[in-house]
Amino acid sequence: MHIETYSFSDDGVIPNNRLPVILYRQVEEGNNLSAWLENRFKANNWTNNWRDIILPYDHFHSTTHEVLGVGYGSVSLQLGGKRNGLALTVSTGDVLIIPAGVGHRALTEGTNYEIVGGYPGGLAWDLMKGNLEERTLAFARIPQLALPETDPVFGTKGALLQKWNAV
Repeated sequence: MHIETYSFSDDGVIPNNRLPVILYRQVEEGNNLSAWLENRFKANNWTNNWRDIILPYDHFHSTTHEVLGVGYGSVSLQLGGKRNGLALTVSTGDVLIIPAGVGHRALTEGTNYEIVGGYPGGLAWDLMKGNLEERTLAFARIPQLALPETDPVFGTKGALLQKWNAV
């Protein structure tokens, strides 16, 4: 397994976050890992789970952080917004931990992949696109969010706790 981190500043539309995105490459091997990922997230209290694709337009959440695990297939994503963002591809067994406020969208068309999502403590998510009213709300909400108590994959031993507590 390999760990990557990415940081994004406010791009004028997407607020992003001082906390880095954490990408675990190949946390597990197999053809269809959706059930494994969902069980792992639940065991580490990242619940309110779903299975679907990633929306094809820039969006972010201001009420919670988010984990996205690739159950099968691969998808190219844009993280951090159009202006300051980064395109990357994630594949079966990869897991992204996305701080509240960080923009994300699918660049890949189609549904030849499955994402398993979850939120620390099962928090409810909102869907924001970055208009002025949303940005004002997001800038008020995001700093108030508690850091998760566990990493969605590795519990109390994961990179999330180390990397996010250091910021």
